[in-house]
Amino acid sequence: MRNIREDSLSHQFISHYSVTGGLPLKEKLLEIKSAFMDYFKEREAEINGSLLAVLSGENLLFLGPPGTAKTLLAKNICQSIEGGNFFNYLLTSFSTPEELFGPLSLKALEKDEFRRKIDGCLPTAHIALLDEIFKASSAILNSLLTILNEHKYHNGRELVDVPLLSVFGASNEFPDENESLEALYDRFLFRYRLAYIQNEENFRNLLFRSPEEFKPAASLKISAIYELRERAKDLPVDPDVELIITELRKSLQFQEIEISDRRWKKVIQVLKVAACSSECPTVDRTMVLLLQHMLWNLPEERETIRKTVFEFTISGGISTEKLRQEADDLQAAVSIALKNELPVKVVCDSCGEEFGLRQEIETHHNSYLNHSYTLKTESSSRIYPYDNLVKEIDSLHETAGKASSLPQAQKEVFENELKNLANRVERIKYRLEEERDLLKNLMEANIWLSTLDRNEALLLHDTRSIELSELNDLISKSWSMLGLESKQAQPEPRPEPKPAKGTEKKELEKAPVPDSGSSVNSFMKGIGSRLRLR
Repeated sequence: MRNIREDSLSHQFISHYSVTGGLPLKEKLLEIKSAFMDYFKEREAEINGSLLAVLSGENLLFLGPPGTAKTLLAKNICQSIEGGNFFNYLLTSFSTPEELFGPLSLKALEKDEFRRKIDGCLPTAHIALLDEIFKASSAILNSLLTILNEHKYHNGRELVDVPLLSVFGASNEFPDENESLEALYDRFLFRYRLAYIQNEENFRNLLFRSPEEFKPAASLKISAIYELRERAKDLPVDPDVELIITELRKSLQFQEIEISDRRWKKVIQVLKVAACSSECPTVDRTMVLLLQHMLWNLPEERETIRKTVFEFTISGGISTEKLRQEADDLQAAVSIALKNELPVKVVCDSCGEEFGLRQEIETHHNSYLNHSYTLKTESSSRIYPYDNLVKEIDSLHETAGKASSLPQAQKEVFENELKNLANRVERIKYRLEEERDLLKNLMEANIWLSTLDRNEALLLHDTRSIELSELNDLISKSWSMLGLESKQAQPEPRPEPKPAKGTEKKELEKAPVPDSGSSVNSFMKGIGSRLRLR
């Protein structure tokens, strides 16, 4: 095995880094991926994750029903690594430590030493495949956990360094609620659920056209993998990626999905390896899309995490759902404030008290539930119970078709809030429109994204632009309710110089936008304290 190079390339563009005596690493990886995708149909994401797990030194788990090629895919990925030892074993509840870690050394026992002959077993492997891994017995688990997490094995009194690049686990079932199995499950950073082939053409290819045995078109040397990891260590992370991950963590916590600090730390290193092997100068926003396969714990969390990861990646850490909620809340506040002033005076028929605000009637009703009311008009003598009075007032507001007047101070508060919200929405919308082609180019450079992920990301990007246009319409309606003309921000057109190669992602850095939810939420609390309305 070659020695790991010590030179740091953190300030250089990682261009055409080649595997010794062969193709550049990126082209080599694309060749390997292409061969796998031709044979293993509907497994693009799993193939990408498998190769990236090996390159980054993390473990990968395949979950799925029998007959979905979990073992075959993992075995061939492992055999695509040149110059290393491969260990493969099917575990059962009766498996013993000798089967994984080697038999006891008789010569060592003669010297009163407890030591195993580990040659050819898991402690000397570079790549391992453990099938039905959650059936491991308690006698195996402790040593297995240490190997997976620390790459160490206690062979008697000796602590042995285990040269593992990655361990592939495969299981037909999710682990039971068991503390030891949960710890084992946590050691697998990459997680994929496999299903049977869905497309009919792919199914026919599987049955009638695929060769019986798969042979990898190319292979990677272990020395090249170590060199890649060394190069990736100091690769810079784009500022917008830092923001996206920070906001993503907050959002997941709000949804009661907790990710350990250790897992987040590992994730960043994986993203650096992904960027380095894609010949990217920094970890850009598109790399964050890979987190969908590394953050979920329970199967029911997968779609939630995928949706959240895509949302924050496309919007640059800004939640458009929060912006929509702000606009809805602000419009509701305007509506409440306008309707608080009654279109006609109301008199309590029971006690004679007169009211000019809806809030005053509500307060009076809460104290005197049986009182009834009349409208103070020349032609009206009808007596209304409270519920009927509320309906009549709403009807009068709608019939008027014209906004009631508000005190100037209150109108200015609404005007400032609407202006701030409109400015933020317009800046985000403008940035999204500017970014589309750049985002597309970055995704094409990222070799670890599946075709499905690329298409979905662009579709979501376009959907978000449409939603922001709809938000502008909602804000305009609030302006109209106040009897004001729309004052939405109109960014001045900027020149569009063609970016130099390798600098595209700098254009993607997020424009400063105030935290969504901060100003309007505090404003709504103030409105609620002043207008305790129905």
